[in-house]
Amino acid sequence: MAALTSINGGRCEAGDVHVIIGPMFAGKTTDLLRRIKSERSSGRNVAMIKSSKDTRYANDSVVTHDGLKFPCWSMLDLTSFRQKLGDDEYHKLDVIGIDEAQFFEDLYEFCCKAADHDGKTIIVAGLDGDYLRRSFGSVLDVIPLAETVTKLSARCELCGKRAFFTLRKTEETRTELIGGSDLYMPVCRQHYVSGQAGLFESTRKNALESFKVPTDSHTEVAPVM
Repeated sequence: MAALTSINGGRCEAGDVHVIIGPMFAGKTTDLLRRIKSERSSGRNVAMIKSSKDTRYANDSVVTHDGLKFPCWSMLDLTSFRQKLGDDEYHKLDVIGIDEAQFFEDLYEFCCKAADHDGKTIIVAGLDGDYLRRSFGSVLDVIPLAETVTKLSARCELCGKRAFFTLRKTEETRTELIGGSDLYMPVCRQHYVSGQAGLFESTRKNALESFKVPTDSHTEVAPVM
């Protein structure tokens, strides 16, 4: 690895960036935890960060859908992580894991600095697309920085084929709507398209229903004098 000059004038090794992407329920967090634990077993100092927006399971732990846990720092942004941890502890870190990376607006800047200038190994896990299959947050922006990119798939909840997309079960249109299997399901392309069409039709019917005049209503006409 190439040696770099750090901000405090010392010498450090160049870091690296690894990205794990895929739909919901693809095992992204499980893969992230496996890699972090492997790094720790190799004697490297590790830290895990997750977005404070995600309060589904625990505030102080990264938790997989099947219950695996790892202690973490819950942060609103990544820029303040070094300050919160402290310079001395930050310098001791070798590896930083970032879960639910799509929620961090400063993801790209943090990965650049931590890997390029601070010599850290950064392992990022997050959704590559939202429920409309559009880029979600800054996760895809980090790919040009990465040494490796792993795209995972789930199993389509409707047919069992490989699932690369996330279907939202509700008519809510906010991009950030945090939830689990109550709100989302992994689906293949065929069932994503048919599922989206079904949601559109349901929305259209509900809109039409709201304009219908109740059948028991009546209009009184005043006599003309």
